[in-house]
Amino acid sequence: MTNIFYNNWTTQLRKGLLDLCILNAIARGRLYGYDIVRQLRQVEGLVISEGTVYPILSRLHRDGMVETSLEESSEGPARKYYLLSQSGQELLERMNRLWTVILEGVRKIQSRKGTEQ
Repeated sequence: MTNIFYNNWTTQLRKGLLDLCILNAIARGRLYGYDIVRQLRQVEGLVISEGTVYPILSRLHRDGMVETSLEESSEGPARKYYLLSQSGQELLERMNRLWTVILEGVRKIQSRKGTEQ
């Protein structure tokens, strides 16, 4: 039962962090989809695939958080590039502030582990 709980928890945690990570990756500059996937794969424990990222990018575009442009590539088919919209930048600032508050709160709780009963 412990493994089932842990697996469910990690899945939910990853899902909750993906939008934040994707938006932060794009905030550094215009990226095409596979660049985003590669950056996210560098985050230990995130465990993502292209099949996970592209639907999120589509939703973020549909919701007006990212803008897209299609450009020809010398390495194959045209690439769709993603850039944060003004709304996306504002949302990301709010998300990063909340993430920082939550992270600091969790760290405080962790540091008290075993000291209070």
